[in-house]
Amino acid sequence: MFGGHDPREPPLAPASLPIVGHMFGMMKSKFNYYVDLSKQTDAPIFTMSLPGQKMYVVTKPELVQKVQKMHKVLAFPPIEAKFSSTVCGASLEAQEILDKNTNGDEGDHGLSMETYTAMREALKPGALLDDMNRKMIQEIAMSLDTLQPAKGQSRRFGMYTWLRDAITMATTRSVYGPMNPYEDKSIADSFWEFESGLISILVGVLPWLTARKPIAARTRVAKAFEEYYRAGGVKEASALARMRYQVEVDNKVPLEDIARYEVGGSIAVLVNTAPSAFWTLLLLHSHPGLIEDIRKEIDACTETSSPANGGTAIKSLDIATLKENCPLLLSSYQEGLRYTSMGTSVREVMEDTYLEGFLLKKGAMLQMPSRVIHQDAGLWGPDVTQFNPRRFLAEEKKNRPSDVCFRAFGGGKTLCPGRHFATNEILAVVALFIARFDMKPVGGAWKHPSTMNTNVAAVVMQPDDDIEVEVMTREGFEDAKWSINLRKSEKVFSMVTEDNTE
Repeated sequence: MFGGHDPREPPLAPASLPIVGHMFGMMKSKFNYYVDLSKQTDAPIFTMSLPGQKMYVVTKPELVQKVQKMHKVLAFPPIEAKFSSTVCGASLEAQEILDKNTNGDEGDHGLSMETYTAMREALKPGALLDDMNRKMIQEIAMSLDTLQPAKGQSRRFGMYTWLRDAITMATTRSVYGPMNPYEDKSIADSFWEFESGLISILVGVLPWLTARKPIAARTRVAKAFEEYYRAGGVKEASALARMRYQVEVDNKVPLEDIARYEVGGSIAVLVNTAPSAFWTLLLLHSHPGLIEDIRKEIDACTETSSPANGGTAIKSLDIATLKENCPLLLSSYQEGLRYTSMGTSVREVMEDTYLEGFLLKKGAMLQMPSRVIHQDAGLWGPDVTQFNPRRFLAEEKKNRPSDVCFRAFGGGKTLCPGRHFATNEILAVVALFIARFDMKPVGGAWKHPSTMNTNVAAVVMQPDDDIEVEVMTREGFEDAKWSINLRKSEKVFSMVTEDNTE
């Protein structure tokens, strides 16, 4: 298909074995393999030859910026269309609809382009996003109410399992409304069974045989969504769910396929938020002295009101206030993402083209792994492999690289549209948890679990094992009731460089 290596192409990365060496390397080292190769090649872009596929890997942020500006010839939508159809098990009819004007070469019409537009509109800072966020944070508050131990007691549970269940319900209720299919725990469990088997669906040999369980789980979730749409559940859903559904109806996607594609949509809204919250809580609690400093910030933002009749005091937190007045919390959150993100922005080379003098051949794939940039000591300094909670403070700006080097949410045309929603959800969970509870590991010491089984669709490392924790209500807060709010704010928390131009 591609022939040999053209000397005009980016330099070849060394492989331990001919043809299959890189495949074995990725299987062994997973998301760290690109980091290892970038150190060996010391090139801004290099070539990996895989069986039947050629891959270019970009390692420098300045080259990433140039790739993002070439979004027509180095395109993401065609890849997403193939991924969506394969992962969701879409019919041939739906695939044909999705394949029409996928890359927007004929304008902004068609299922692919209109879906992007709808999602960006529903998820940008403003009234539509605020409506979703307010519903979500109330659900988070209720989950934390049910977690609170009886007075003088403690509670033990798996931290990741609890976070995943709480965030799954808070997110899906805010997105899908009162008829949310995930209210049925068996459907939520089926989704996570499907998610855990994604790799076998994507690259397995004879997936109908080798991936029977995740495919069956996917079918159960899709059927639940089909019933949801037939019952009119989407009419009471968020703007995100309504607008995405309307685009599919307008493009004449069969209802069964709208349901199948929504299973894929659930990957986008669910898979990365729980591990992000998990790592944030774990890193904050395991870093000496940090939890006390962050708790002071949060306590300073907490308002206490006592009813006139002498009833229970109500403590209130506001997410907008937290963003404006908790710089260490926000810095720790961003640093946690830098420390644990391993997503890769992928592009397809649509025609032979040149990038910084290097020939990129039509049909090849181009990858921009965030971890390569996030682990570059030349950019971030000698402590790059360590969690430094103060790295993103304003006064540390001179000691870190430009904002374009922070790649946790991708960038350019494919910048994650849900970053503001996810950030609000994670901050709500983390801040309210820290304000209300004292937590310690059951084993006596905080240990970071391995992450080698992280799913192919994830952009944040997923823990291989849960951490059992013991939680008690903070001393002096046993009788308090909690309220969490989101007031309107014109200030957008700048997570990525693009946020400064919105």
